Amino acid sequence: MTDERVAPAPSETPCPDRFAGDVVVVTGSTRGLGETIARRFAAEGASVVVSGRTVGDGESVAASIREDDGEATFVEVDLRDPDAVAALIDAAAEEYGALDVVVNNAGVETYTGVEEATMEDWNLVVETDLRAYWLCVKRAAEHMEEGAVVNVSSNHAFATTPGMFPYNAVKPAVEGMTRAMALDLGPEIRVNSVAPGWTEIERTTEGLDEETHERAKASHPLGRLGRPEDIAGAVTFLASDDAAFVTGTSLVVDGGRTAVLQDDALPDYRRE
Repeated sequence: MTDERVAPAPSETPCPDRFAGDVVVVTGSTRGLGETIARRFAAEGASVVVSGRTVGDGESVAASIREDDGEATFVEVDLRDPDAVAALIDAAAEEYGALDVVVNNAGVETYTGVEEATMEDWNLVVETDLRAYWLCVKRAAEHMEEGAVVNVSSNHAFATTPGMFPYNAVKPAVEGMTRAMALDLGPEIRVNSVAPGWTEIERTTEGLDEETHERAKASHPLGRLGRPEDIAGAVTFLASDDAAFVTGTSLVVDGGRTAVLQDDALPDYRRE
């Protein structure tokens, strides 16, 4: 028993066989959140295509899944290259003879304001976090008779903070694209999004001192930051038959953070 009041830890593999026989592509799955999502699908019976730019990490993740009696292969891809995106999807279908689920997870963040952002910042985020999502699904639809797409968005699609442009402009676009895809690809293919909040992966917590970390946790009604397993559970739910009547919607997984009206981290918005 602990005095710290926090939400319980997420379950890692509650449904071991629910994706048995399915083929799943997870972009950006060589580390972090994408790796956890890929491992979750594999633990629940899917054949998983791990993908990303870092060959060593990707091969290691796929090999580790196979060592745990799962099925996985790695495909190197730079999602800013449209031809490489098409090759990723085609390779998955060729390797396993089918394609059932696409998880668009790969993404980059920016920490610039509207005035400071450059064309390089804009192109990087738009091409990686938005255009690649569309191209993956566009190609995948050629191979999918039915199935599901889950686009990983962000709670910044609904409420944001200063200095994160154009990331916080593109994530709302992902939500709009999700709805458009759901309309155009239904009824055979369901399309939804998961909008994570602050999740404890290396990229988001490195450099935080203990005081800042504790203050961040305290700003969440559930008393902690998210864990990759929290997001993986939401993704697999939306891809599963348990969500058979769910399409065109977003599931915000942020510990209630977007329910908070204000806190002591608000800046002074008055311009000099």
